Amino acid sequence: MTDTATSTEPVMRAAAVSVRGASKVFPSKAGDVMALDGIELTVAEGEFVSLIGPSGCGKSTLLRLIADLDAATSGTVEVFGKPADRARRDQDYGIAFQQAGLLPWRTVAANIALPLELHGVGAAERKQRVAMLADLVGLSDFADRHPDQLSGGMQQRVAIARALAERPRLLLMDEPFGALDEMTRERMQAELSRIAAETGAAVVFVTHSIPEAVFLSDRVVVMSPRPGRITDVIVTGFGADAARDDSLRETPAFFAKVTAVREALHGAPAPAARGAAER
Repeated sequence: MTDTATSTEPVMRAAAVSVRGASKVFPSKAGDVMALDGIELTVAEGEFVSLIGPSGCGKSTLLRLIADLDAATSGTVEVFGKPADRARRDQDYGIAFQQAGLLPWRTVAANIALPLELHGVGAAERKQRVAMLADLVGLSDFADRHPDQLSGGMQQRVAIARALAERPRLLLMDEPFGALDEMTRERMQAELSRIAAETGAAVVFVTHSIPEAVFLSDRVVVMSPRPGRITDVIVTGFGADAARDDSLRETPAFFAKVTAVREALHGAPAPAARGAAER
């Protein structure tokens, strides 16, 4: 890790996620497999952080530790100061995966409403919340449609709305746009940036796409091949708490950050490309 990006720690804001010395070992008949080794990471409230690295480096495993879908073999994982398992029980985060996972027999509105139904939210409040979320993701005119009547990008918008149903302060996203075509993917990136800015939620986002990570993130966390370790952190400097638009993709600053992340992935950090915006 270079002198210009020596810490995975943001400054001046409370922590949404705090990972301390986390390692994960998966036992197997052929011998234990260490997926993660000594992860130290803090994500501030309202911050957008992407995890990027080669396939098999443990990005999704780290996300699963934060979500309490797996337990760390050693170290600690906290969400808003709570152990990860307590944060899961308290519904402190929403989660979205590459597949939207919508129930085909339910309408858009009913899919968004599902978490609210499961937690006993009254019908009137549920209806109001679903209408607000459908509007937030631009699907008010499709509330009575079923998933098979929607495009892939629209299905992912429903999944994001469902993840936001209980007003989480943290979104965990595992390659949610990975199956989309490039044009739809770029539109969804802009939509997600807007939604994150409007809701103020912190986001931890797993991706294989360097431009996607740079476009969306306040910081890009670069991970090594297995066992996954954090090897570099690039601060984009594009303005925290602000939605991005497509014009950003054509700027020299954007290309410089893409180059910085690419070189960090290949083990050749480029301090000049990072610039003075790094913390």
